[in-house]
Amino acid sequence: MRFMVMVRSTPDIEAGVLPTTEELTAMGEFNERLAKAGLLLEGEGLHPSSKGARIRFDGENRRVIDGPFAETKELIAGYWIVKMQSKEEAIEWFRQAPCFNNGGTLEIRQIFEAEDFGENITPELREQEARLRIGGLGT
Repeated sequence: MRFMVMVRSTPDIEAGVLPTTEELTAMGEFNERLAKAGLLLEGEGLHPSSKGARIRFDGENRRVIDGPFAETKELIAGYWIVKMQSKEEAIEWFRQAPCFNNGGTLEIRQIFEAEDFGENITPELREQEARLRIGGLGT
């Protein structure tokens, strides 16, 4: 099973405060452990929402909203994509994540796989998904 582990933003992150060398080192060591265990597929930090945009869909209308966005607790500041046997395994690993002792929050969500859609995913759609993944658009 693949999971996305999302790092919730904080006021410091939204203000552009960069991690210290010590925090970067601790995170690098944690990511190294995930990689050596064969669990890490991808992981990145994101710039503050002030550098982002949202597209709001309302029927045929598309409205672009430039950042920053007001609700810090609802924003994502980074993520990992990991392969774990269960949600419980992901929880155990990410309880050990460094740099979140100052009130940070991680959210763990399972990523849909083709088989999760049952008979709604046709053989043609399965082939398309496989082709897109091979082309570098997925894992």
